[in-house]
Amino acid sequence: MLSGKSIITAALVTTFASFTAGAFAQVPAGYPADYAKIVDGAKKEGKLVVYSTTDTKAAEPLLKDFNALYPGVKVEYNDMNSTEVYNRFISEAAAGGNTADVLWSSSMDLQIKLAADGYAMQYKSPEVAAIPNWAVMNNTAYGTTFEPAVFVYNTRLVPANEVPATHADFAKLLTSKTDKYKDKVTTYDIEKSGVGFMFVTQDSHVDENGFWNLVKAFGATGLRVQSSTGTMLERISSGENLIGYNIIGSYALVRAKKDPNIGVVIPKDYTLVLSRVQFINKTAKNPNAAKLWFDYLLSKRGQNVIANEAKLFAIRSDVTGEATSAALSKEIGKGLKPVPVNTSLLQYLDQTKRLAFLKKWKETMAKK
Repeated sequence: MLSGKSIITAALVTTFASFTAGAFAQVPAGYPADYAKIVDGAKKEGKLVVYSTTDTKAAEPLLKDFNALYPGVKVEYNDMNSTEVYNRFISEAAAGGNTADVLWSSSMDLQIKLAADGYAMQYKSPEVAAIPNWAVMNNTAYGTTFEPAVFVYNTRLVPANEVPATHADFAKLLTSKTDKYKDKVTTYDIEKSGVGFMFVTQDSHVDENGFWNLVKAFGATGLRVQSSTGTMLERISSGENLIGYNIIGSYALVRAKKDPNIGVVIPKDYTLVLSRVQFINKTAKNPNAAKLWFDYLLSKRGQNVIANEAKLFAIRSDVTGEATSAALSKEIGKGLKPVPVNTSLLQYLDQTKRLAFLKKWKETMAKK
């Protein structure tokens, strides 16, 4: 017969064993056994703060599934534009106050800058082997998506024989039908949009002559610029603009499914590929919860949600569906040009080089 003290001890052991079993039950298959400590630590933290450029609506399936996996971790998800993510984090970090545990942004160059400047925690995810080498920088910054930069057009007002299949076709269309497309072409405002600026600098590396010829054609038609993808899609759908350049394909393709006025072209000569970059704040208040989110986004389960529910295009090659790197690779092949997650992206964050590029952009568009 157990004494009262023994009964209490036995109860504590049973409770501890149950708690430990519960923690281990949430460790994904193939992860190291001690990952249970991260799960338990996240439960104790109970919170995760994410700063992101991904629209809350697009992120909702991910947030819902993550909550189903880890109901003890409440996610505070903050949706901002890329410049706001960067500036808010920098100012809060400098002040030593509360800030994000994880930053997840489509502005790849700004994310790389923060990581290179020492703000990112070095963390080797258990999922790293499933992520392409070009999408991982020193186990600090990781690409999570595989999103094409596309052309978008109004299906009612742009006939099939005018729809450009390549960048050269786009330039030819604008130079041959300048009057029709006058004030009807749109793209990102590269002085305000980090993503827009990154895309055009990458264009200039892939095909320098072709790109600047296209910029000249933009100038002849009176390019209209916007800082958000949503605004461009609205204006193309309404006919206020007829065609858009370098628009984030994940958003455009989702809109096209619901809007018969929207047509999307994944360029056949080359297609730039954006990958939303995430890193964990080196001084995160909730580091364990941050690791759970980080690994979830890279896991096959998380990537399946990214592809088939969020429609942001999975970066993992073992995920199936339309919005995947595997599907894009099959369609475009060698023409895919993923933007690498490395310090080469910092080139145009140098103020002198940035201003020189913007000066050439404006001068080229002004040429007659």
